[in-house]
Amino acid sequence: VQLQASGGGLVQAGGSLRLSCAASGRTFSRYGMGWFRQAPGKEREFVAAISWSGGSTNYADSVKGRFTISRDNAKNTVYLQMNKLKAEDTAVYYCAADLGERASTYYWDYEHWGQGTLVTVSS
Repeated sequence: VQLQASGGGLVQAGGSLRLSCAASGRTFSRYGMGWFRQAPGKEREFVAAISWSGGSTNYADSVKGRFTISRDNAKNTVYLQMNKLKAEDTAVYYCAADLGERASTYYWDYEHWGQGTLVTVSS
């Protein structure tokens, strides 16, 4: 599967953005999907994940209550709604696909990665 992330941009602190990740291939619904991010000078970190059915989700503590992950299997797309953005959310955000169909929080579970989309939050 190939992944294309979009929706990043510049937003003021307290604002919102919605990231999208469009997947190619007819087996999208069999993949667990995740979002990760990497800020300059920092390691990649887990943000959110959703199981193949959408019935299970996981979030990093730093984004709980502010970010929501969802998916539309008919459109082969996973979303990350980001509200109440903070300067520390600034990073390149990557979507990833996991054949394990789970909502994994571990980057090594993900076989396919998108190219990333930059989110910049100004304070």
